[in-house]
Amino acid sequence: MTYNFDNPPGRHDTASLKWEKYRKRDVIPLWVADMDFVSAPEIVEALHGRASHGVFGYTVPGEEVRTSVVNYLGRQHNYVVDPRWIIWTPSVVPALNLFCRAFGQPGGSVMTATPVYAPFLTSPIYSRKKLIAVDLCWDGSRWTFDFESMEKAIRPHTKSFILCNPHNPVGRVFSRSELRALGEFCIRHDLILCSDEIHSDLILESHLTHVPTNLLGPEISRRTVMLMSPSKTYNLPGLCCAYAVIENPELRSTFQKAARGIITEINAFGYVGCQSAYDRGEPWRQALIQYLRSNRDYLYSFAAEKLPGIKLRPMEATYLAWMDVRSLHLKNPAAFFEKHGVGLSDGAPFGSPGYLRLNFGCPRRRLQRALERMASALASR
Repeated sequence: MTYNFDNPPGRHDTASLKWEKYRKRDVIPLWVADMDFVSAPEIVEALHGRASHGVFGYTVPGEEVRTSVVNYLGRQHNYVVDPRWIIWTPSVVPALNLFCRAFGQPGGSVMTATPVYAPFLTSPIYSRKKLIAVDLCWDGSRWTFDFESMEKAIRPHTKSFILCNPHNPVGRVFSRSELRALGEFCIRHDLILCSDEIHSDLILESHLTHVPTNLLGPEISRRTVMLMSPSKTYNLPGLCCAYAVIENPELRSTFQKAARGIITEINAFGYVGCQSAYDRGEPWRQALIQYLRSNRDYLYSFAAEKLPGIKLRPMEATYLAWMDVRSLHLKNPAAFFEKHGVGLSDGAPFGSPGYLRLNFGCPRRRLQRALERMASALASR
């Protein structure tokens, strides 16, 4: 089947978070991490089928959706999962907050590697814990963990580490050896590891493979809370359906207790979207990967030719580009480009002022128009 990523329907007047931000303004939104593409037709068909029933009461995860998750993780990631390990949440963000609430004591600390998706930096604070943020380092060819700095920064009250892999925003697919080293760091310091793997099915480099944290060995998996969702890959964030895979029954029980009174039932359509995505969405996903790879490569070439002062490093996964604009010496980089008609995510909430994040999960013509506006903005300085 051929999928049309070039001509999706408009999102104005659909209460879209992404587009409402610039309502009635001539600004192309390339900020928040959802795509402008129509989801796989198989998913849309399944949602129509559920809607036709007409009764939308409280819904629990049926055996079918659990089986779909188990089969998908086995097929896609060679990870054999017991259905009892799966804990459902509305999205990864509340799961991150639950994790920080569940493990460690108030006044303790949580470590992460920056830059990183903003809720990684706020979740510990909301849970009355301190944040220890250690910058990723550039080793000349890739972003990776700075274990020397992590060893210096850790404290006796540090009880957990939160990881994003594949990484938002730098786009790294961490190797097995890097992840093993992180796991050993957690073992050495007796840390519980939360691994956000929501972008694991958006790897753009064909020679790279995602390694689920729970496959790094029993010593690591017994201290890991692994977070996943079809939402980023299949463009379903509005359906509010994610899950944690927690092998250790003690960790699982602690996580579930922390959710009491906060997380209740999941959206009925979320389960349907998840099941249909995992059961029938693979042809669409493959086409999406090709389209995103093409957009990424176009962005590479355009930036090299027409965006002087903006540095792009290799983007191995996701549809998010991390742009180093420090050499432009802009007081407020996001506001500068917004003034010229392009809405980007500012790097400061990710822990890295002087950077911007650009979402290229959009039709090529829209990406081209936005980049041309950025080039004009730079030429006008």
